[in-house]
Amino acid sequence: MDGSSVDRQAPSAWAASVSRLLPIPLTDLASTSMSAQTDTMTNSLETAKQVLAMEAHALLRLHDRLGEEIEHAVQMMAQCHGRVVVTGMGKAGHVGKKIAATLASTGRSSFFLHPAEAVHGDLGQVKKEDVILALSNSGRTGEVIALLGPLKALGCPLIGMTARADSPLGKAATVCLATGQFDEADPLGLAPTTSSTVMLALGDALAMAVAQTLGTTPEDFARNHPGGSLGRRLRPVSAVMRQGEMLPLLRAPAKLQAALAVMSETPGRPGCALLVDEKDHLLGIFTDGDLRRLVSLGKADLEGDLSHHVTAQPTTLDPDDRVQDAEAILSASSLDQAPVLDRDHRVVGLVDVQDLLGDPPEA
Repeated sequence: MDGSSVDRQAPSAWAASVSRLLPIPLTDLASTSMSAQTDTMTNSLETAKQVLAMEAHALLRLHDRLGEEIEHAVQMMAQCHGRVVVTGMGKAGHVGKKIAATLASTGRSSFFLHPAEAVHGDLGQVKKEDVILALSNSGRTGEVIALLGPLKALGCPLIGMTARADSPLGKAATVCLATGQFDEADPLGLAPTTSSTVMLALGDALAMAVAQTLGTTPEDFARNHPGGSLGRRLRPVSAVMRQGEMLPLLRAPAKLQAALAVMSETPGRPGCALLVDEKDHLLGIFTDGDLRRLVSLGKADLEGDLSHHVTAQPTTLDPDDRVQDAEAILSASSLDQAPVLDRDHRVVGLVDVQDLLGDPPEA
């Protein structure tokens, strides 16, 4: 792939279909610079749309440029016995930090190395088993170029992400990912905008392809995201379910009055009672909604047999179900709670919708 000239190739059929969604035709964008359109930008909304259109155009062009060099880069990153060390300066460095974080979170050990700090001692973090991913739109960034000799001496394979394959970085790279040159989207044509968006998107593409090659699973992803809403939704139900003294269990036979006591006295006030046999096998669930219906019908006999009022085959969960799947199950059935059963159909937990949302139960 020759990255030495401005990318003006005709858009693919996919690009043409997407171009209909843009405020300005891609054919116009390809031939008109941002500076020539400045006088038409009468307000900030129009400017913002213009920027998005130009960056979308660049991504479509990048899509058409990709070739087998991507496959080579992915294999290098997936098969290396060390880590993927990402480096770049300025805006490319900020993009590089995001790429390194995405790689690490999706299964490929990675970290960001600041090029200026590298030549003052941080190069000691790099081992010959590592693969280097260096970002520089111009391919001539001084701090990045200064690293090439020491990295070569270490024997690290180098992936270069740059606009031009014939730049110093492109020529030095084991594999060059030449993005092509595009007009920046700011009125002066100077601030990294289009170029940084292209590098960011290409970094995402690399990371996802590497994750697929490595066979990264949702469980792998969850281990790397123990915190935040993402981590919680990928955790197993067993990690959030109520158990022990917070389980509102009632041994059969039991009266309705006993169910009311369990529902109100169990820590967390679960709003239900679980009727079980002597081996904790689930016989049914009784909820506060069931109680309200009995009261409205005048059938709330506190001395009555609870087994006559329970739902005998309720929706249940498995301890290994993911929280996000449990959310979907409860939502689809308009439920607030679901018992959690083990393989022998014994009650081992209870999940309330508030538990899935991360809200601690009330005392």
